[in-house]
Amino acid sequence: MAEGAECNVTGLNMSAHTGTHMDAPRHFIADGEAMEAWPPEATVGRCRVIEIADPVAVTASELAIHQPRAGERILFKTENSRKRLLNEPVFIEDFVYVAEDAAQLLVACGVRSVGVDYLSVGGFSRDGTETHVALLGAGIWVVEGLDLSAISPGEYDWNCLPLKLVGADGAPCRALLREV
Repeated sequence: MAEGAECNVTGLNMSAHTGTHMDAPRHFIADGEAMEAWPPEATVGRCRVIEIADPVAVTASELAIHQPRAGERILFKTENSRKRLLNEPVFIEDFVYVAEDAAQLLVACGVRSVGVDYLSVGGFSRDGTETHVALLGAGIWVVEGLDLSAISPGEYDWNCLPLKLVGADGAPCRALLREV
């Protein structure tokens, strides 16, 4: 408008995996569902925030103590939140991730969706592909880049809504937690 136009129009050019975003199965599964297949019940409804003590990874041994349940939506608060890694201006390679054995446990328990407090559910140099394939291959929807720094462990109502990008392997999303 400063240059005489009638209105302002903002352009947007970014990866579908920018900021808080959701991974569709197609992200790691060749014939997996794309974003338009996202079922709202995967990321809308009651969820549980679990705080993880291990400074390296969410492991099956620590996760088992929390007894994940079928159909559950689980968000992991880790050292990533305590260190506020999402506020760093560069990608941090040494972040707490979901180890492959924990991903297999989540699959065996039949959880509905998983959210993590950094930009990848799998590690940068370990279990990156394996964790994604285990979760997404089982139809578990994944949300990455959640800011859980001010969130306490416990039960919440979760509303996480992705952009509907037809054919996409992921999409930016808005995630809100409300205490129950």
